[in-house]
Amino acid sequence: MKRYFVYMLASCRNGTLGWDVTTNLVHRTWQHRAGQVPGSNSASMLVWFEEHPDLRSTLRRLQQIGRAGYDWKAGLIEEANPHWDDLYDTLLVRSARAPSLQAAA
Repeated sequence: MKRYFVYMLASCRNGTLGWDVTTNLVHRTWQHRAGQVPGSNSASMLVWFEEHPDLRSTLRRLQQIGRAGYDWKAGLIEEANPHWDDLYDTLLVRSARAPSLQAAA
């Protein structure tokens, strides 16, 4: 069963934000960090993500985030990650234990 992730990246705390959807969060974050995502801005720190069971709910959430202002997005990040830590290393450890973070494409 495919799993979908909505995620936000930041250039730094309270910096430029980027957001998107993927089925393989570990690989997609790595692509951002390696500069392999066309049109990416300087945001490469994974600061927030959430998993969704289906594409429809994932796209609804992505649209909600896209329409929201910066302060709302920052609040969402700070609720889950108050220090705006880069979650990528934590994600690698978690993915070793929970392969769903690397759902097959």
